[in-house]
Amino acid sequence: MSPQGLNDFDLVIFDWAGTMVDFGCRAPIEALVTAFARRGVALDEAAARVDMGKAKADHVRALLARPDVAQDWHAATGALPVEADVDALMVDLGPLMTEAAGRAAQLIPGAAKVAADLRAAGLKVASSTGYTRDMMQPVLIKAAEQGYAPDHLVCAGETPQGRPSPLMVYKTCAELGVWPLSRVIKVDDAEAGIAEGRAAGCFTIGLAASGNGMGLSLEAYQALDPTDRDDRLAKVRASLMAAGADLVIDSVDDLIGALQNRKS
Repeated sequence: MSPQGLNDFDLVIFDWAGTMVDFGCRAPIEALVTAFARRGVALDEAAARVDMGKAKADHVRALLARPDVAQDWHAATGALPVEADVDALMVDLGPLMTEAAGRAAQLIPGAAKVAADLRAAGLKVASSTGYTRDMMQPVLIKAAEQGYAPDHLVCAGETPQGRPSPLMVYKTCAELGVWPLSRVIKVDDAEAGIAEGRAAGCFTIGLAASGNGMGLSLEAYQALDPTDRDDRLAKVRASLMAAGADLVIDSVDDLIGALQNRKS
């Protein structure tokens, strides 16, 4: 493969759900909705997607801070949510996320080949996630069975702050010995991950079709009416660009071609 378009970079950091696995980023929604339902709160999927990409405890905290969710929480439990409720929800959410993430660990089409092609061109391949390391265990196993095993992984809770701070990117680069940050590509489907890459000074690529913004399984996405699909893609692309993406593509399968064709 020609290194054209790739020789400006040394490392690509991929997100996981909605980027390399779990087309539509469905697993976190399933787990969050179930965890809140156990407390008598019917969590709206659109609300659950607003802070996707953050560490799961931060995500839960942000949900409980929403006036609509706080009101429903008060109606269901008799009290407004407090920090102890974040801890209690996380006790439920951990096993739910681990199970859901394991079930949704099918690689997004093209993911394994893209990682292999990047390595063949001399780049390192790393990853970061809003999942804890426990949540990631079944995903790592199933992804490896399908041919994808990144050189490095940073999980939620392994840096003092999660996304949108750049600390997970900094940790990855420090431990892999990669610098300057302008030679790093961050690939993510969620605005929080795009903001992370932007804050770190990476070349940052958003994914419009496969991730949180679209929110559909591969089958549901492919079944969309073409006009509806194009309208939805345009909205997601605009949101990712507004978050700071340097480039937006549909899915990871488009990454190599987009890099080779980009204008410096």
